[in-house]
Amino acid sequence: MLGISTRKTRAALSALGISIGIATMIVVTGIPASSQAALLDELSSLGTNMLRAEPAPNQPVRIPETALAGVGRIGPVTTSAAVANTHTIVRRSDKTDPDDGSGLAVLASSLGLLDSVNGKIHTGRFLDQATENLPAAVLGYVAASRLGINQLVPGRPPVVYIGHSWFTVIGILDPMPLAPDIERAVMVGWGAARTQLGFDGHPTVIYVKARESALEDVRAVLPATLYPELPGMIQVSRPSDALAAKRATETTFSALFLGLAGVALLVGGVGVANTMFISVLERRREIGLRRALGATRGHIRGQFLTEAVALSALGGLAGTAIGSLAALGYATYQGWPPVIPPLAVVAGVLGAIVVGVAAGLHPSIRAARLTPTQALAST
Repeated sequence: MLGISTRKTRAALSALGISIGIATMIVVTGIPASSQAALLDELSSLGTNMLRAEPAPNQPVRIPETALAGVGRIGPVTTSAAVANTHTIVRRSDKTDPDDGSGLAVLASSLGLLDSVNGKIHTGRFLDQATENLPAAVLGYVAASRLGINQLVPGRPPVVYIGHSWFTVIGILDPMPLAPDIERAVMVGWGAARTQLGFDGHPTVIYVKARESALEDVRAVLPATLYPELPGMIQVSRPSDALAAKRATETTFSALFLGLAGVALLVGGVGVANTMFISVLERRREIGLRRALGATRGHIRGQFLTEAVALSALGGLAGTAIGSLAALGYATYQGWPPVIPPLAVVAGVLGAIVVGVAAGLHPSIRAARLTPTQALAST
């Protein structure tokens, strides 16, 4: 460490070389990782982990009332929800044509619907335990437009006439491209549909979210879970094409990260090795003097190897900090989720130390082989 403290400028420049390499590694892995996270979020919003199950067309199938509870017991399933067509008419007023429902469906909805279809509330709120048994309704985006209800005024909630009962509108949904049938529907609570609309309790559509890695397995067992007697009469949507794109993206980016990290570490290692070779040439007199005073080859070898590792470790810590700040700053500027792969941070420090050992090994051995006469004669 004496060589570092007595040659501060050279030591700083030497550490700068490895810090640039490590910072480059962090940047070239952190920025693509943030970009990947933004892309994966966008792909996930396309419903990569969603499935929709319903009776096959023209099949006299009634999904059991307990089907949703069975779906929830499938291990990889994260959320599930059910809707059921109540076959009733919704009108803006009881004075309008009783047969004119504006092409809208009235659906009994379970409470977890929004989570299962990536839905969001435009205004108001969705059905919950406090309102599922009350005459409360939530309008899909298109349904709200057709009924002429675009905003909810506090203290003066609008009402709609469903069947032969008045329902208070408590929420309006945002557009839902993943579930266009929900956009054209009026949702009421499961209990309220039973008591107010004569609903029989049998769901007609089941929405499921599951872990992407097990989506195909969930799709395979879903028909038998919903209708064990004749699973073939239940149709399940196939996984979104976006799921295949997402998986390909993850694989491509992983290979990119490894390649860029390897190149950055190699560049840093070459810089440290070059610095240590020059150090041996510059300090031959010092080596000879130490040998003449009794230092063994092991002492000389340990000195130069320790300096190489110390320089690399300092450069690695500095490079990791600089690279992390640069990557986070750029991701924030771009509006991406800031992501620094933990492996890149660990590799930045440990990799620098390993590179220091590898780069300093040969120069330290070369310095240790110099005899006192060779070292002093070369000055």
